[in-house]
Amino acid sequence: MSSQDIPEENLPAAQDTTHGAVGVADEENPFADPGLPPHEHRIQDIDERAAKRSERMVALLFTVSMLATVGFIASYVTIPADRSVFVFPIGHISALNFALGLCLGTALFCIGAGAVHWARTLMSDVEVADERHPIAASPEVRAKVHADFKQGAKESALGRRKLIRNTMFGALTLVPLSGVVLLRDLGPLPESKLRHTLWAKGKLLVNMNTNQPLRPEDVQVGSLTFAKPEGLEEANEDFQNEIAKAALMIIRLQPDNIKDKRELAWSHEGIVAYSKICTHVGCPISLYEQQTHHVLCPCHQSTFDLSDGARVIFGPAGHALPQLRIGVNGDGYLQALGDFEEPVGPAFWERG
Repeated sequence: MSSQDIPEENLPAAQDTTHGAVGVADEENPFADPGLPPHEHRIQDIDERAAKRSERMVALLFTVSMLATVGFIASYVTIPADRSVFVFPIGHISALNFALGLCLGTALFCIGAGAVHWARTLMSDVEVADERHPIAASPEVRAKVHADFKQGAKESALGRRKLIRNTMFGALTLVPLSGVVLLRDLGPLPESKLRHTLWAKGKLLVNMNTNQPLRPEDVQVGSLTFAKPEGLEEANEDFQNEIAKAALMIIRLQPDNIKDKRELAWSHEGIVAYSKICTHVGCPISLYEQQTHHVLCPCHQSTFDLSDGARVIFGPAGHALPQLRIGVNGDGYLQALGDFEEPVGPAFWERG
C-alpha cells in the first residue's frame, strides 16, 4: 500500500520540506537548486495497525536479545570447557566458545536490528533541509537545537510506545551482563579450596612408587619415602592439582632425635610426615641428608630441619613445612588423623 491509495483526509499534514526556490539552470546559475522531491508517506504513517505490527516486531527483537543474553550466562555456567561439538562445515569446535559466540552475537544483532527497524518504520522520516550556518552557534540556533531535540524525542514515540521502550531498556540492561560474567575468567573466586588438601582422618598413606598402603615396618630409620592420599590416582582429571597440595615426605627418625614436642606427638614411633611442597615458591623437595635430618629444596636451596619441626635453617623460605598428624589403623597401616593444620606451599601467610 502506498500513500496514493489512501484518501487525502487520512494523510498526515504536509510539511514544508524545500530549502530554497527551485530554479532553472542558466548561464549565471548553471547549478540551480532542484529542491527536494515530494515526501511519500510510509504505510506505518497512515495505518495504525501496520504501526502496531512494527512495534511488536521491534519488541520481539529486543526480547530475543534479552533471552540470548540469559543464554550466554547459562552457557558459561553449565557447559564444561572441555566439551566439543561438531558444526558443519567447520568441524569439531569448543561447545562453550560456540555457545558464547552465538548467544552474544544474537543479543547484539537483535538490539541493532530492533533499533534500525524502529527508526525506519516508526520514527519520523520527513526530509528536513537546513542551511549551512557559522560554526559559532547563535542563541537562536541553540534554541532551535533544543526545540529540534524535543521534537525528535516526541516523534520517536518513546513515551507513547511503552512496549518498545520497556523491551529496549531490558535488552540494553542485560547485554552488559555478558561482560560482567566474563570477569569470572580473571581468576578463581575467593574460596578456601587452596587451604585444604585431600588428607582427612582415616586416609591411608600410599607409597608413590609402589601405589601400596604403607605400614610402619615399610619405613626404615634414615629413609625418605614419598606418599599420596588413598584414592588419588594419576588417571584422575584433577591429579596434578591435588598432588601439588597433598604430596608427603615420610621420614623415620629415632624418637630421641626429635626435638620438637608437637612433632613427636604427631608422629608414630618416630615416623613423621611433612608436606613435600617448599614454602618459598612451591618446588617439590627431594633431597634428604640422613645424618643431620635436613631436607633441601633443589630450586633455591631452602633447608629445613626435620628433627626440629621442619623449621627453616637456610635459604629464602619464610616458614616451616606443614606437618601431617599420622597414626596406625586397626589393620596396621599408616593413616592420616586429619588434614594439615596450616595451608601448604608458599605465600599463604602473606595473602591473609
